[in-house]
Amino acid sequence: MTFIVDGHEDVAWNIVALGRDVRRSALETRRLESETDVPDRSGVCMVGLPEWLAGKVAVVFGTIYAEPPRQGRSPGPRVYTNADEAHALGMEQLDVYRRLADEEDQIALVGTQGDLSDTLASWETESPKIGVIPLMEGADPIREPAEAELWFERGVRMIGLSWKAGTRYAGGDAIKGPLTDLGRELLEVMADLGMVLDVSHLSEEACFEAVARFEGRVVATHANPRALVPGERQISDEIIRRLSERDGVVGIVPAHSFLRPDWRTRPATLQDVVAAIDHVCQVVGDAAHVALGSDFDGGLGADDTPAELDTVADLQRIGPALGEAGFDAEHIDPILAGNWLRVLRETLPD
Repeated sequence: MTFIVDGHEDVAWNIVALGRDVRRSALETRRLESETDVPDRSGVCMVGLPEWLAGKVAVVFGTIYAEPPRQGRSPGPRVYTNADEAHALGMEQLDVYRRLADEEDQIALVGTQGDLSDTLASWETESPKIGVIPLMEGADPIREPAEAELWFERGVRMIGLSWKAGTRYAGGDAIKGPLTDLGRELLEVMADLGMVLDVSHLSEEACFEAVARFEGRVVATHANPRALVPGERQISDEIIRRLSERDGVVGIVPAHSFLRPDWRTRPATLQDVVAAIDHVCQVVGDAAHVALGSDFDGGLGADDTPAELDTVADLQRIGPALGEAGFDAEHIDPILAGNWLRVLRETLPD
């Protein structure tokens, strides 16, 4: 069984907004939520420490996600209406990761090369650790571009400028718009700090400019090929090519709506996950620029994924499915872990 590196999981959001304890089994969380409305609102739980361990999910990019106001919805306690509120919500989630690492022996924050090496080495012992790398999804918690240094000092290593509705920094995939002047300034600060840019939710216009302008590493932690599923949420083949030219990686989301345009009548299977991975390989000419970014429990639960993927442990099933499709081990291992590990080894500070 090879390592898995998952490029996108909303761990802290589930803890603060839904009261889910990631240290318990996803199956136990399902039992506790069986008579609540949480599964209907946020999906059937897929992530828990026992499943991480069973699936050898050694590293996850754990998001910091502050929810912006949405049209037609009343602001709630977890929704921000200004930069200070976004900042507070983001810091709350970052503190969640720090407490998890302090209180749970098998969870570690990864912010340096040494942290990453220690986490991977722990899998050779009787007490393997899950390494969590903080990823900010939507940059509004950064009150001004210079404040990115504070977030970096506290452990954030990756930033996506926008989410669906856009931010003060860039347009999103639902409410389009360009990079703003603040966004351009933030990219400069991020590059100076050695941070990674995640383009997953950027509008097409903002994405092209960001990839051209940003001097650091650029990835899409959770975005599938638009050629297979049309829509602004996915990324075009041209963006995929430009990411590969910058030695970036595309994290494939194994969810019905990301894998098939007709998913309501023909739910996706593992073969559709393989097809999305293969499409990226065909576009760029190799298997070095595609990986996994599950987005499990980010509004996507077990009912939203192929039947073969019941919990995060089942990400391991993607390897054999790739093998059946003709991929060999020298390609499968990088897709499951090695491509993300390359990015981390080349961008994390010493």
